[in-house]
Formats: sequence, structure tokens, C-alpha cells
Amino acid sequence: MESQKKIAHEIGGMKNDALRFGLHGVKSDILGSHPLETAYESGKQSQEEMKRRVITHTYGAALPLKMDLDRQILSRFQRPPGPIPSSMLGLEVYTGALDNFGFEDYLNDPRESETLKPVDFHHGMEVRLGLSKGPASPSFM
Repeated sequence: MESQKKIAHEIGGMKNDALRFGLHGVKSDILGSHPLETAYESGKQSQEEMKRRVITHTYGAALPLKMDLDRQILSRFQRPPGPIPSSMLGLEVYTGALDNFGFEDYLNDPRESETLKPVDFHHGMEVRLGLSKGPASPSFM
């Protein structure tokens, strides 16, 4: 009886509720990412693999496994949804991403925009716990 009360928002594996998820764009399905972006991501991935191999040969096989566990623990730690977003500072420090100078450092963080809708705490927690579907917060008005 529980399954009859639930309204399915996904038909054929695709989210079709335009009011909750926004309009579906076909362009992103047809075009891939920019070639420089794919080259940057593959270069970053190969650099991480090389770093892992060097650590394995230098310190043994246990240290990379411990580093993976630490990364998993730090990636799970987040602040509840609300007016203050989770910065994931521990993970940024651990991975060295804190030293990177991204666009949000000089252009502005999109979350600080005047057109950003406030986050509904209850809906965000329902999405995080799997009780509700959809984005945790509406992005822009």
C-alpha cells in the first residue's frame, strides 16, 4: 500500500518533473565537455596516480590505504543544509585544493548572489536522508 501512495518523479530513468528539477537541456546530452577540460581532468588524475605510486614505493602499501580512508571520512563530513554552506575545509586541506586559486576567489561565489533563493532546511534534510527527491535547494530565482 505504501508504493501506491508514492508518486514517481522518474520515468524511464529520467527526471521529468520540470517544476522540481527544471527544464531538461538536450545540448548537454549531445555535446561533451570542452577538450581542455577533459585534458585537465585526465592530467590531474594521472598526477594523482603517480603520486600514489611514489607513496606506495616509498612508505609501503598501507599508507595509501590509510590516505583513502581519511579522504572518505573527510568527504562525508558536511554541515546540515541551511544558510551557511558546507565548505569541506578539512578535505580541501587534506587534498591540497586549499592552495588552488579558483574563479570563486576573484569573481565571486555564486552562492553569495542576490538572486539565490534561501535554502529550505527541512527539504534539504529530506533530500539528504532520501525521504524526498529533487535538488536540496532551488538554485536561482
